[in-house]
Amino acid sequence: MTLDSFRHEVREWLEANLTGEFADARGLGGPGREHEGHELRVAWERHLGAAGWTCLGWPGEYGGRDASLDEQVVFYEEYARANAPARVGHIGEGLIGPTILDFGTPEQKKRFLPPIQRGEELWCQGYSEPDAGSDLANVQTKAVLDGDEWVITGQKVWTSLAHVADWCFVVCRTEPGSQRHKGLSYLLVPMDQPGVEIRPITQMTGTGEFNEVFFDGARTAAANILGEPGDGWRVAMATLGYERGASTLGQQIGFHRELAAVIEAARRSGAIDDPVLRDRLTQSWLELEIMRLNALRTMTSLSAGEPGPEVSIAKLYWSEWHRRLGELAQAVQGRAGLVADGEPYDLNDLQRLYLFSRADTIYAGSSEIQRNIIAERTLGLPRG
Repeated sequence: MTLDSFRHEVREWLEANLTGEFADARGLGGPGREHEGHELRVAWERHLGAAGWTCLGWPGEYGGRDASLDEQVVFYEEYARANAPARVGHIGEGLIGPTILDFGTPEQKKRFLPPIQRGEELWCQGYSEPDAGSDLANVQTKAVLDGDEWVITGQKVWTSLAHVADWCFVVCRTEPGSQRHKGLSYLLVPMDQPGVEIRPITQMTGTGEFNEVFFDGARTAAANILGEPGDGWRVAMATLGYERGASTLGQQIGFHRELAAVIEAARRSGAIDDPVLRDRLTQSWLELEIMRLNALRTMTSLSAGEPGPEVSIAKLYWSEWHRRLGELAQAVQGRAGLVADGEPYDLNDLQRLYLFSRADTIYAGSSEIQRNIIAERTLGLPRG
């Protein structure tokens, strides 16, 4: 099948299926709006899975299509163009799924991959801690082996979608006295059990899709470890590489939609006649085109093997660009951007874009950390 025919197939399927009960799902979710239509989006995720439109790049034996990287890019692009709802299973499909494929035992693959593909089990990521955010090697959450179970004690923070997740992949310290990258392990932990407490964190947008998670004697089977005990750092770094794969090109179509909304708001407010703001809008468009070209280059690198420092360049670039777009969204609204649309805190889309995009340069690896990676691994500069 050619890419053009595959694109046509994806486009036709989305047009035919984003109807009926799923017509109302269009546009739901997304950054700062993950609370929208959750049950409907779960139903949509399972509908996608049943039709074979999840986990496209996975082997057929686990429900995938063995799709090429180019085909995955096409799917994400068409999915975004159709204004289909934000995926509730993206952490399972995009992060833990590929990690299990690479590091999991046959038994783990058989147990965990099919429910992800079918949209039946949702996942969250247990990495960051109060004193180990960007400095992930400072993880202090501990796990000890008690018979045939790991017992986990500690705290995670900024855990996206933990309140709706069935499972969490947790980086924890399993070798007493170990420091930094050594002695860490990568455990798969069920969320619905005694010893797991989830507390939402309310953001500036008024929503709280990420959380604090407290483990107080929570348990998981001894077999639920990816890789060997003490090898968690290597597994965790692989997961971070998968986080910035083919879906980023679909993300950029969403960025184009947001930029178009900002330009339209500038026309309505008259800000388009301000030469400074008009230059900023033009610059934003140019930078978005550069982003796409760089993403295509990154895809070429990914297809050749494991992700390298270029994924840090991409993350740094898009997150800084998106934050500037949020600032521009406020600027074109003028004074109206300072007032909520209604009580108690009814934000419009551009206000929400501004507030949520403040987090872009922090989550999934802060800009400061990305610059360090680029400096040390790409430019060969000495550690600071």
